[in-house]
Amino acid sequence: MSVIVCTLFENHYHYGLAALINSLYAKGYRGEIYAGYKGNLPQWAENAKPNSEINWLNANTLNVSEDLQIHFLPIEADVHLANYKPSFMKLLFTNMRTDIDGIVYFDPDIVIKCKWSFFEKWIGYGVALVHEIISNDMPQTHPIRKGWIEVAQKINREVTRTINSYINSGFCGVLRKDIEFLYLWEDIINVAAVHYDLNKNRFIHSQDRSNLFFAHDQDAFNIAAMCCNCPVSEMGPEGMDFLQGGFTMSHAIGSPKPWNKKYLISSFKGINPTMADRGFWAYSTSPIRCYSDKTVKIKRISISAAGFIGRFYSKK
Repeated sequence: MSVIVCTLFENHYHYGLAALINSLYAKGYRGEIYAGYKGNLPQWAENAKPNSEINWLNANTLNVSEDLQIHFLPIEADVHLANYKPSFMKLLFTNMRTDIDGIVYFDPDIVIKCKWSFFEKWIGYGVALVHEIISNDMPQTHPIRKGWIEVAQKINREVTRTINSYINSGFCGVLRKDIEFLYLWEDIINVAAVHYDLNKNRFIHSQDRSNLFFAHDQDAFNIAAMCCNCPVSEMGPEGMDFLQGGFTMSHAIGSPKPWNKKYLISSFKGINPTMADRGFWAYSTSPIRCYSDKTVKIKRISISAAGFIGRFYSKK
């Protein structure tokens, strides 16, 4: 089965992208990675070359190794990248890689922890999904979910399955036969932009969770999971290391990101290093190098020290 990886990034998230790629390589991924971006290419990609063979204007390709390539695809769409995810994946399937069987999307603040082959097997069971930790318990009678049913009705869709948890849109894996999921996700974002005050240029609506599209793309993602006709395969919050016991991914949600954190200072405020922090610095050196050996060593030591301090300080 032929499966590719894609992501979307801008600004300082290129550090997370490098760690994601390094983790993929370490866990056995070989092939091509498609990275849509806004702004400038990162310094570590200075050897990327224009690639006119790719059906994307101004595409550049970096050969990371003999068996790993990154294709950088500039995004011109006037939309926040989070709200562009389904459109990007759909374009890869329909305009660029009509030969592939599947696509796995990762946010650029994720590192993977298990063998790549597990992801290929996972998406064979259905659209691969991971539950959030916040609002994870979200039963069918939840008022927000009831509102989402009304949204679905606007595009003549009905609920096809019972989902009792809120899902994080930072990752999904889709086979070509399940591409309906991407069309539906995109349609819901478009409907919400017209009828529910979803601003495609923003990541979240406001601090008011009572809004049906508080988290724009993620709420649309959850509605698509409720209403798609294709199968889905869910993992709990441990799937992104939101809880202990995970083995698949670490997702650095929130801010600051691992590459911007001051670990010792944070530890005295009762904020301990996360599994995602440790994962980022574990995959910060090879095959893509963003930092000197000295910087990486200092960061790893500071994380260890912060972890020790965290035994005595905790955020109340």
